Amino acid sequence: MDTVRVLSQRPRRFCFHLALCALLAGTLWGQTAPGVVATPQGQTSAGEGTRATQAAPEKTISPQEAKELFKSVDEILDFASQETKLPIKEVVKRRLVDRNEVQSYIQTNMKEDKDAQRLGRSEIVLKKFGLLPRNFDLQTFLVALLKEQVAGYYDPKTKTVNLLNWVDAESQRPVLAHELTHALQDQSFGLEKFMRAGAEESSHAGDPTPDDIATDEVQAARQAVVEGQAMVTLLDYTLAPTGQTLLDTPQIAEALKQGMLVGTADTPTFRSAPIFLKDTLTFPYRYGIDFTAALLNAGGKDLAFGGAFKNPPHTTREIMEPQTYIAREKLEPMKLLDFDKDFKGYDRFDIGAMGEFDVAVLVEQYAGGDASRELYPHWRGGYYFAGRPKGDKSAPLGVLYVSRWSSPAKAAEFAAVYAKSLSQRYKRARGLGADGKVSDDAPPADSWRTLRGYHAWLTEEGPVVIDVRGDTILISESFDDDTTKRVAADFWGR
Repeated sequence: MDTVRVLSQRPRRFCFHLALCALLAGTLWGQTAPGVVATPQGQTSAGEGTRATQAAPEKTISPQEAKELFKSVDEILDFASQETKLPIKEVVKRRLVDRNEVQSYIQTNMKEDKDAQRLGRSEIVLKKFGLLPRNFDLQTFLVALLKEQVAGYYDPKTKTVNLLNWVDAESQRPVLAHELTHALQDQSFGLEKFMRAGAEESSHAGDPTPDDIATDEVQAARQAVVEGQAMVTLLDYTLAPTGQTLLDTPQIAEALKQGMLVGTADTPTFRSAPIFLKDTLTFPYRYGIDFTAALLNAGGKDLAFGGAFKNPPHTTREIMEPQTYIAREKLEPMKLLDFDKDFKGYDRFDIGAMGEFDVAVLVEQYAGGDASRELYPHWRGGYYFAGRPKGDKSAPLGVLYVSRWSSPAKAAEFAAVYAKSLSQRYKRARGLGADGKVSDDAPPADSWRTLRGYHAWLTEEGPVVIDVRGDTILISESFDDDTTKRVAADFWGR
C-alpha cells in the first residue's frame, strides 16, 4: 500500500501541493535560524502561500506595491535560473489573485484530480494497516485542510505565477524563488508531461508484474525532485544576503523539516492529522531537500537540477537515501505470486508496492521515530495484495504483505514491530498454538522484541499469520486458512 502513492501517485499532486503550501510557509518564516527571514509579528505569514485568517476587513496590497512585486518576478527568476542552471526560455506571466479565486482553484483541482477520487478506495486499505483510525473520514479531512490553508501558486497550464493580493509584497518575494523554480522546470522539461510520464510508467495494465511493483513509486519520487529543487532554491534565496547557501548551513534545512511535521498554532487540522498524513503530505518537501542537496554535493548543479529531470529516481528509497540513486543501486525483484490462482476465492481490491517510505511510516506509527530511522534503511523490497471474498462485500478486507530486509536480524525486528501493531489495530489478538486453536499461554502480540519463525493470532476480523524465514517475511491477515496455505506454498516454493 504505497502510502505516498495513495495521496501522490498518477497525474497527481498540484491540488495537494497547494493545500500544503501555507503550512510550509509558516514553518519556514517562523524559524529563527540565522539567515532566514521571519515574518513580523502580527503579519500574515507567506510561503508558497498563506494561511487564511479570520481578520476583517482584510487589507490588500496597493497598486504600487503590486507593480513593484510584478517587477521583482524577473529579478527573482534570474536568481532561480542561476541557482538551478535551468535557462529562462520565455517571460513568466504573472497576475494578482484574491483569496476566493485561489481557494476556488484549489477546490476545482481537487474535484477533478483522479487521485482524490481514488482516496475512498485507498482509505480502506490504510485503515486495515492502522495508518488511519477506523472512524477517520479522509475526504472530510482534506476539505478541512483546504479551508484552513490557501495558497498562491505557479499554474503549469497557463504558465502563470499567481501572486496574493492579501499578503505584503516583501513577504512574497522569497516564495517567488520557489514558484519560479517550478516555472523554469516547466520551461525546460514540462511539469505536467514529467509527472504524466511518471504516472504512465507506474500504472498497472491488467495484473501487476515485477516491473510494475518496481515502478510503483515513480510519481512520488518525481514529485520529491520537483519540490526538493524548489525548496533548495527558496532557502538559497533567503540566505543570499549572508553570502551563504543551504550547503553551508544544513542546520536551517533541518529546522525547516522538523517544523513541517509540527505545523503551527493556526493549522489545527494539520496538527491533529495522523502520522501517516503528516509524513505523506510533507514527504516531497522534507526528503526532496536532502535529495537535491546530496546531488549538489555529488555532482553540482548539473546533476542536482537538470540531471535529476533527465534521469529521475524511481523509488522513495532513492529519495530517502540519495547514495542509492547516485550509485545506481539495483535491488533484486521479489518473487511475484500467482494472484489469480492463489486468491481464486477473492476479488482483488488493491495491489501495490510497500516501499521504504511505507515501512518508515509503519515503524514510526508503532515503535516511534528513532526505531523507524534505524530500521527503514534496511528495507530491500515488498508488496501487498488486498481482496474480499467473492460475493461478500461486507466481509473484512484481507491483506497479504511480503517484505525483504538486509539481514535475518532486521527482518526479525520488523516482524516484531508488525506483531506489536496487532494489539493496536484489533480489539483483541489471541495467540494460536501449533494446533491452530487459541492458546492461553501464547505471549501477547506486543511482547516481542524480535520475531522469527511462524506465528499466528485470531482477531475479530479473522486470523493473522506472520511467517519469518531468513531475511523475508510473509504476512496474511483475514484470509481463510486454505488461501493462506496456498499463498505460502507458492511464495516459499513448496
